Amino acid sequence: MNARVLVATAVPAERDAVARAFPGTAGELRLPGVSVFRTAAGFDLLAAGVGPALAAASTATALTAAALAGAPYRLVVSAGIGGGFQPEAPVGSLVVADAITVADLGAETADGFLPVTELGFGTINHVPPESAVRAITEATGARPGTVLTVSTVTGTAERAAALRARHPRALAEGMEGFGVAEAAAAHGVPVLEIRAVSNPVGPRDRAAWRIGDALAALTEGFGKIAPVLESWNPHDQ
Repeated sequence: MNARVLVATAVPAERDAVARAFPGTAGELRLPGVSVFRTAAGFDLLAAGVGPALAAASTATALTAAALAGAPYRLVVSAGIGGGFQPEAPVGSLVVADAITVADLGAETADGFLPVTELGFGTINHVPPESAVRAITEATGARPGTVLTVSTVTGTAERAAALRARHPRALAEGMEGFGVAEAAAAHGVPVLEIRAVSNPVGPRDRAAWRIGDALAALTEGFGKIAPVLESWNPHDQ
C-alpha cells in the first residue's frame, strides 16, 4: 500500500507514540540509513533523528525513495514533543505550527542577532497550509502559532525572553521542524509541524518535565488528526 502522508519524528519513542494512534502496521521499508514504518491506515512513520540536519537528510531520503517508486507523498508532518512558551502553551498541550521558523540560523553581531536572510542567503520560514492547520485546530483544540527550530535547546530565562522578543508569536520550540520542512520544500510537498508540550521553554528543570504526558498527548492528538489528514486535499488551499 502506498502511504499518502509521511510523519517524521526525532526519536523512536515519538514515532511509537504516533503509531499507537493507528490500529496496526503494514510493514517496514528499509532505506539507506533509515527505516520507514507503514501503518495500515496509510501513514508512513519515520524516526528521522535529532536536529535539523539529520532530520532533513532522513526526510529527504524517504521523499526521494517514494518519488522514485512512483508514489510520492502528498504531505509531510514533523511531529514530536517539545518545549512550550509559557503561559500560552502549557505542559501537556498540543501546538500546530502556522509558521515553521529556524531561530538560530544567522550571525551574532554587536547589535544583536541577524537571521541568515539578512545576510543574503536562504530562508528562515516555511508556512504550512492554512486549511490543514485550521482543520487540525478544530479537531484537536491545538493552539496555532509559530514553532521555532533550534540547534541548541533553550536552557535559560534570558534566552527564552530573547527568542520571544524576536518571535512574539512563538508557542513552542523543537529541533527538527525546519529541517523536515526544507526537505519537503525541495520536493514540492506541503508540510505541517505538530508538537506536544513536555516542558516549559526556559531554565532546564528536569523535575518539571512531563515526557510521558506529552507522548500520551501526541498519541491522542494523532487519533484525532489522522481522519483530518486523510480527507485533507492540497487543492483546498
